[in-house]
This record gives sequence, C-alpha cells and structure tokens, in this order.
Amino acid sequence: MFLMINRVFIIPVKAFYSIFVIVFLLSSWVEAQERSSSITRGLLVARTETTLSSQQSARIERISVKDGDRFKRNQTLIEFDCRLYQAQLNKAKAQLQAAKKTFAANLQLQGFQAISQLEVAVSEAEVAKAEADVELSKVPVSLCKVKAPFNGRVVKLHVAPYATVPPGEPLMDILDDSQLEIRLHIPSTWLLSVRIGTQFKVGIDETGRTYRAKVTRMGAKVDPVSQTLSIIAAIVDKDKHLLAGMSGVARFKISLKKR
Repeated sequence: MFLMINRVFIIPVKAFYSIFVIVFLLSSWVEAQERSSSITRGLLVARTETTLSSQQSARIERISVKDGDRFKRNQTLIEFDCRLYQAQLNKAKAQLQAAKKTFAANLQLQGFQAISQLEVAVSEAEVAKAEADVELSKVPVSLCKVKAPFNGRVVKLHVAPYATVPPGEPLMDILDDSQLEIRLHIPSTWLLSVRIGTQFKVGIDETGRTYRAKVTRMGAKVDPVSQTLSIIAAIVDKDKHLLAGMSGVARFKISLKKR
C-alpha cells in the first residue's frame, strides 16, 4: 500500500509509519537529554559559619552552651577565670590615681616656684603613661567573656570547663542558620539561561521534600577544566527541618537549543 498525496505516490505507508516512529523516538530522546542536562546536585550551607578562638591565655570558668544549642547575639557563651587580669587592671588604676595626685601637687608647687618646669612636665607625662596602662589592662578583661557575634547554633565545642587554653586555641564552631543557602556548580552552557534572580526547585534527599530557590550570587570565573561555574542560591521556602550539610538535586528550566 502506498501513501498518495494529491494523486502522487510519495512513499509506501509502512515506510511512512516507520519514519514517523523513528522521528518521534528521536525527538523524545532529545527532550530527555535536555531535561537530564538541567539537573545538578547542590549542598546546603549556612550564610555565616565561623570558629571562635581564644584571644588570651586563661582557664575556662564556665561554658553556657552545648553542641546543637541555639543562642542569641551578644549572649555569653564562655567565661574565663580573669582574676589575674582584673588585679592588673586594679593596679593600673591605682597607679593612675597616684600619678594624677603627684601632677596636681607639682602644679601647686610650681605656683610657689618651688619646682622646675621639667618636673611638672615629667609628672604630667606620668599621668598619660598611667592612663595608657589602664586602657591596656582593660583589653584582657574585656576578653574574659566570649559573646555570640550573631544569632545561631553551636556546631561543635572544642574545649571543656576548667581547661587552660592558649591564645588562638579553637573554642567552638558556630553558624547562622536563619537563612540557609544552596551551593551548586552548573555547566557553563547554562549561563544563557541562569542568572541572578533565576528561580528553580531543589529536592533535598534528607527531608524528601522539594523547595523553591533563587540564585543570589554567581562565581566570577568558569573552571577551565570542568567548564562549570559556582553559584549560590537562597532557599525561599522555610522549613525548620533543613540543616546545613544536607544535599539534593536542583532542577532548572533550561533549553539547550541554539537560538
């Protein structure tokens, strides 16, 4: 049997259907390839994550939080035994008072011309020196309490109460999980479709749920080896079960057809 169009025999019907099936399967395969190429994995990260370290040598007096605990900004997390530093500050203050009294007495003696101008100037300089010593002694005292720089959670404690830590010793890892972000690497061929503000969906493995996300930052350079670009996106949908470190599959609406 032949297929006839406008009384002209074009091709056999069976051949026509065979070509139709091949074209259909090929187009379906191409669409599947395009869909699969718009998928990439991403990692949830906290916007701010840091390690608090000791800024002086001291013995830990008290730790007010544990792993996983939440805290507020300016909340005291760790207190040190600062009796030595406090005593040094008290000594500096006493020396300042003595220097001020000496300078005041020298000013009176100068009025009676019973003291030289040099001795007055030296006593005035002693006051300035004592004031500097007081300010210097205030620094270690101000570091006796480690306070939270932001609202967040404790990731891991590195120290225990009553331990003596040197300067630079890590105390605890903390993060701000108020706004989680997802970090991804996308092929450079997606850059015609993905830009700041682009929305997409990400399915998180650990929760089994899908969330809306929006690109907020993009890397400045394409990796010449992998031909990928790093991007950061914000999770639009709020979920208390989301934690930094979770991962999932991000799906973008991207057409790879040449324009």
